[in-house]
Amino acid sequence: MGLEEVGDLAVHVILVKLGPEDTAKVACVNKRFRASASADSLWSKFCFDDLRLSSPLDPLGDTASSFKEAYQRWRESFGMYPWPLVQRVKRCWDQLRSWLATNFPEAKATLRKGASEDEIEEVEKFLDVKLPLPTRILYRFCDGQEFKEDNLSRSSNGCSLGLIGGYAFYEHWVNVYLLPLSQVVLETRTIVHHLGISGRSKYIIVAASPTFSEKLFFLNCENGQLHVGTRKLQADGQMIQCVPSGMISSVHDLNSDGQQDAMLLWLEEHGRRLQNGIIKLHDEKNFRSISQFPEESPLCSTAVTNGVKVRASAVFVPELADLQHRSEKYWFTYSIRMSLLPEGCIINGMYFSSCQLLRRHWIIRANDTVVSDVNGEAVIGKFPLLRPGQKEFVYESCTPLPTSPGSVEGSFLFVPGRMADPKGGPFEVEVARFPLTLPDYIF
Repeated sequence: MGLEEVGDLAVHVILVKLGPEDTAKVACVNKRFRASASADSLWSKFCFDDLRLSSPLDPLGDTASSFKEAYQRWRESFGMYPWPLVQRVKRCWDQLRSWLATNFPEAKATLRKGASEDEIEEVEKFLDVKLPLPTRILYRFCDGQEFKEDNLSRSSNGCSLGLIGGYAFYEHWVNVYLLPLSQVVLETRTIVHHLGISGRSKYIIVAASPTFSEKLFFLNCENGQLHVGTRKLQADGQMIQCVPSGMISSVHDLNSDGQQDAMLLWLEEHGRRLQNGIIKLHDEKNFRSISQFPEESPLCSTAVTNGVKVRASAVFVPELADLQHRSEKYWFTYSIRMSLLPEGCIINGMYFSSCQLLRRHWIIRANDTVVSDVNGEAVIGKFPLLRPGQKEFVYESCTPLPTSPGSVEGSFLFVPGRMADPKGGPFEVEVARFPLTLPDYIF
């Protein structure tokens, strides 16, 4: 029996299995097949399977007259790129936008529309670079984040809305944004040329923190690796790679559908960490930002002692690292979150509605060798009073390490009630060990 004798439903099933490209070929056979191959229900499935589109939107976000037309516009717009790579980049941006829409809409509002091919080529020509294909497609989908001032390094407007987020301790505050191409040009021309590293490789600046503590991310357009500057960046151009080098494909292999550069891998990993709750939004007095401090085990430790719950985790701080320094080679910032459980403080069967911190004791190790044993009053000069139902008391600090991995553990000394009116003798609260480790991905 020939294909012409098959029923319409069977033809539909066959075309679904053939896929978009072969369906377009079948449409050329005769009028009947052209009608079957043009059914919008068929192209609706292709749009959803390939692009996760539930409505006929083209790459600019405009509504097409049909799912078939929408699919054609997508293929025409990205016809110069490997289609599987386009699909992968779209999944990456869909994941990030979905999380932002649910959790951080004010940051989502800073994402710009995608850049055109002409705009990307103009940037390449101006900076004398050739962007890796995955990075080009990333910018086709989203041209970084919008800024309110031209000079990123001095801007303080909206500096908590960075797509990558960051951390804070003492006067060191970091929040990393993905730069729009116009800012990539400005920062690259200003900083890369000033550092004198442009002659070694084709570096461009793709992400940065617009705060007092400059944190800069450099994409090497020749090998696709992403780097972040250290404390010695200004002195000798010292950087640390942000993505495992073995995962990066050749950026010059134009026929490779599966190629990936560090920029794509970096954003995919960031999206995974957000979606899985490894990192979350930090909300302090209506000041919201993405916090890089891990929230899940094994990177985050949790201990409960007499009703006092303490969570702790750390983040590598590359911009303070000095790879030539013997005792302060690596720097880590750590976040301690303490709270009192709803049932309150319970000691020897007795209930107390509050407790107050008196002292702290830290043991910091590098490769199982104790490098610091700290015992002192308060935390960052404060004596937090914990009550049931209140938000966690959070404080951040930092420590250098000569080697990695390392760890921190220790304890707090609390008094039941409050210092001015203690209800009993002091008791010790555990801070379970948490790691200080150089991560595979650095943000």
